[in-house]
Amino acid sequence: MRVVSLVPSLTEAVAVTAPGLLVGATDWCSHPAGLDVVRVGGTKNPDAAAIAALRPDLVLANEEENRAPDLATLRALGLDVLVTEIRTLGQGLRELERVLAACGAPRRPGWLDEAEAAWDAVDPLGPLTAVVPIWRRPWMVLGRDTFAGDLLARLGVRNLYAGHPERYPRLTLDELRAAGPDLVVLPDEPYRFTRDDGPEAFPGTAAALVDGRMLTWYGPSLAEAPRALARALRAAHR
Repeated sequence: MRVVSLVPSLTEAVAVTAPGLLVGATDWCSHPAGLDVVRVGGTKNPDAAAIAALRPDLVLANEEENRAPDLATLRALGLDVLVTEIRTLGQGLRELERVLAACGAPRRPGWLDEAEAAWDAVDPLGPLTAVVPIWRRPWMVLGRDTFAGDLLARLGVRNLYAGHPERYPRLTLDELRAAGPDLVVLPDEPYRFTRDDGPEAFPGTAAALVDGRMLTWYGPSLAEAPRALARALRAAHR
């Protein structure tokens, strides 16, 4: 098999499970460290000609991370594109199995069993409420039906905008403050929130700075994610 991945999480999953299958990945595919494959542009602007030149048997994509017109272009070039949809942990685990099987992985990887067991063993912190910004200038937060929101809910943290009609609503800072969360959860991707950039906007509210990969990636990081996220959330809410 020759596989091109347009999704950082899936890139890591395939590279760790079946080394040697990947021949191409996006510029944003940062894991595993030292991955040596052809880079084919970004998740939102992949180079279709470069992908076709790699003669992949399969291109991996995601309905949220990749744009439908780009995937249509790849199909028009005669390429087989597998598109995942991942908005909950359960969906993520099932889609990972489907992707790895489509790539010809000989067996279910141990890290997937470890991830399932780690999340089954979660002791929820809550109930706590939170707002979860993913961008500023303008402020954008997690809304309804998101993978990251599902992970937080399993940890006992309820996203106050989980019922919003939009998945990533733009809101004013005054609106976010007025929501009165117990916590503001600040990941370091896609916007890189830091101790000096983010918490100051929510005076008087506990701020949890979390690893964005632990919160938003579906792949080998899922085995470590519940412990890493719980540590950060507990530290903030002391």
